[in-house]
Amino acid sequence: MSTEMPPAGRDPAAAGKLQILATEHWSLLATRSLTYTESLGRVNMFLAVLSGAVIALALIAQADHFGSTFIAVAIFMLTVVFFVGVATVRRLNMLNRDDFKWVVGMNRLRHAYLELHPELEPNFITSPYDDLPGALQTMGLDPMSAPTLGTVFHGFVTLPGMVSVIVASVGAAIAGLAAIGFGVPTYVVLLAGLLAFLAVLTATARASRRSFRAYRPSADVHFPTPTTGT
Repeated sequence: MSTEMPPAGRDPAAAGKLQILATEHWSLLATRSLTYTESLGRVNMFLAVLSGAVIALALIAQADHFGSTFIAVAIFMLTVVFFVGVATVRRLNMLNRDDFKWVVGMNRLRHAYLELHPELEPNFITSPYDDLPGALQTMGLDPMSAPTLGTVFHGFVTLPGMVSVIVASVGAAIAGLAAIGFGVPTYVVLLAGLLAFLAVLTATARASRRSFRAYRPSADVHFPTPTTGT
């Protein structure tokens, strides 16, 4: 038995179906808005913790003149900031996965709209397909475009990417302070900070990629994007 919706003109229940679909669409829009709100709230919380730590360290530096006490307190406080930053990046990745899920849901609803009224297809600029290319099209990304400098570094302009850079900088500061505590030369301090920065940035980038790839198989595709013959 076919499960496709009959045309709206021959379906007496079309109005009820449209009402149900529209209600679910508004629900997904509201949920996506809450996802954005939590993302910004998480970032603001991390920046507030970072700002407070920097101000506190500035006061301690004035009293201790960057002595051993300052180094010990700075390492401890920056470690707390580092933990908050890692947790923030992790949560942002989870929220991005949720946002991808809401986009897939809205694409499926859009597919149902077009089944009821296929003549409206030219009026949609977002995708009615729930696979990865369809979701990226709805989000304004083109998976078929050739890689450019902007697309390669796109991750750094996202919230997880920007926070990851700040977290990596905090990790570099911790490594540099630890090296200073051991009394090593300046070039070793710089090298320790650089290595810590690259290590943290690489680890967060790989964690973000694994987070997204681990989610993709659980998003079952019901309406794949049609392939065009060459």
